[in-house]
Amino acid sequence: MNKPQVTLMNDGKRLHLHHGPIDIVAEAFGEKNCVKLAYQNLETEFQSLLQNLVKELPILRRPITSQAKKPIYPVGRRMHDAVLPFSSNFITPMAAVAGSVADHILTCLCRDHRFGKAYVNNGGDIALYLDKDETFDIAIIENPANPNKTGHITVSGRDNIHGIATSGMHGRSHSLGIADSVTVLAQSAAIADAAATLIANAVDIPGSPAVIRKPANELTPDSDLGGRLVTVDLKEIRQGQIEEAVNRGFTVATKYQKHGLIKAAWISLRGTIKVVAPQALTGKLNEASKVQNHQ
Repeated sequence: MNKPQVTLMNDGKRLHLHHGPIDIVAEAFGEKNCVKLAYQNLETEFQSLLQNLVKELPILRRPITSQAKKPIYPVGRRMHDAVLPFSSNFITPMAAVAGSVADHILTCLCRDHRFGKAYVNNGGDIALYLDKDETFDIAIIENPANPNKTGHITVSGRDNIHGIATSGMHGRSHSLGIADSVTVLAQSAAIADAAATLIANAVDIPGSPAVIRKPANELTPDSDLGGRLVTVDLKEIRQGQIEEAVNRGFTVATKYQKHGLIKAAWISLRGTIKVVAPQALTGKLNEASKVQNHQ
């Protein structure tokens, strides 16, 4: 395992943290000396993060239950807590790993200093802090294969959104579904990560020969998904099938929003998009392509 690398980026404002699969860009907005001290503290905190995470992988790869052993280290505990509300589904704490790392780094960044705005972007999963009058622009990619087509939303500190995460069949992690992308806004990046995973899994047309699947452990031997079939390719499907699949994800996202687990979700497949959001966020959503808005 390589050593942790922490580097101030060329703009002199953002901090790059890299160790193994963790690749983070963090930025705090505030008094220059406070930002400098916070970045120094972050470098110290980052040294043992991946090492401690690896120590707890055996329990973090197990399906979550109400009786599951709680991890000791802070990132593992965040992962456990984030997936517990979703335990009626098959899910392991690994579904929230990227978001939990982002949340933890943001907490460390803001622990001893007050900033108007700060964010931690861990490979696209973002932990966010905003004062009530601050704003943050989010570009939502409709399809990673065509990143120029995006939706756009600006959130403020009054929206109580502290996490953004995206999942889908084109992402870094395996997906059981066929979504091009599912982006979730929630109160933490860890919860957004877990919810995006499950909503993306639900975007599916079960039994269709157009969906090419393989056992997860054939692709990644130590996958927490074991022998479950994950999507590796999607052939041509009819518009009716696209809408059926998106509606499956929409149903799950709506349930999570009604239960207060998420704030909003953007679901995309082959140009068909549905959004689950309260009125305050729906009004801010500014899509680059035609979107069906639902509350």
